[in-house]
Order: sequence, then structure tokens, then C-alpha cells
Amino acid sequence: MIQVKRIYDSPSGRASQKEGSRFLVDRLWPRGLKKEALKLDAWPKDAAPSNELRHWFGHDPAKWQEFRRRYFAELDAHPAAWAPLVKAARRGRVTLLFSSKELAHNNAVALKDYIESRLKKHSPGRV
Repeated sequence: MIQVKRIYDSPSGRASQKEGSRFLVDRLWPRGLKKEALKLDAWPKDAAPSNELRHWFGHDPAKWQEFRRRYFAELDAHPAAWAPLVKAARRGRVTLLFSSKELAHNNAVALKDYIESRLKKHSPGRV
């Protein structure tokens, strides 16, 4: 199971045992939070959208589908960036953490969909 969660939604960004492996999936560090307090398993910056794509998108819902298309193309070009997330998801629960105030149209939501599609595409026993 993969879930997305805003990093600021926990007191001081602390981990809950129900979150499993925790990955910050933003390219920039969230303001006001200390690394020690977050209990992250990793910060795969390269799994986040490029700065150019992030600036172009600006969390504009009208650009959501095109953002996803461009972001997925970036991810397709860099499988080493997201492979650890797929590996963790195969082992158990994963939480993708993001800092945006936009809850429905952000890179963590798109990345969750991307990873889930990779899990289905490459799951054992599928023909």
C-alpha cells in the first residue's frame, strides 16, 4: 500500500508506525522542519519533478494532465530515481511525503500513481 501525506500534518513531521517506509519526494527541503525530526527512510530528490517542470506547473489544476505526462516522461528516463520506492512498496507500506498546500494536484499524488502502475506492470505472476 502506498499513501501520500503532507509532511506538516504530523506534529513536527514525526512518523507514525502505520506509515511504513517514509520518503520525502520533494526536490526542496520543507521549510521549518529539521531532518532529525522527520524520521525519513530516504529523500529521493531525483524522483521529484525537475525544477523547470515544477515551476511550469505551479500546482495549476488546469495543467494537471500535462504535468503528469511530462513528469512520467522524466521518471521513465530515470528509473534509478524511483526504483527504491517500488522496492520498498513490494516489502510493505510506503508513505510519500510532500510539502505543498495543494493536496490533490502535487507530485506525490502523481508519483503514487506512477509507482502503482509499475508495481502492477511488473508484479510476479502477471502474464
